[in-house]
Amino acid sequence: MAHVETSRAGNAHGSTKSYLIGFVLCALLTVVPFALVMNPVLSRPVTLFLLVGFAVAQILVQLVYFLHMDRKSEGGWNLASFVFTLVILFIVVALSIWIIWSMHYHMMIN
Repeated sequence: MAHVETSRAGNAHGSTKSYLIGFVLCALLTVVPFALVMNPVLSRPVTLFLLVGFAVAQILVQLVYFLHMDRKSEGGWNLASFVFTLVILFIVVALSIWIIWSMHYHMMIN
């Protein structure tokens, strides 16, 4: 059984093994896309799709292994607040892009 330390607040900290697993996964999720970009063996759309996929995977690895965000931490409130933040961020970014595109489109009609 892995040793898991807890702080005064009762939050669980990861073990050396979990930090090492997270580090190795992050290193792989960085090196593979770098190799794909530096050695273009796939088409640009496929490479871009893989880059985004590796970026999302790396974000998830960092959230789980380094920030210890899961459904158990703090009764699930950490995860709920993070998801709420992502939704608000998506709304702000998506609407900003839509407004800028719309303004550009309508100004080019004249």
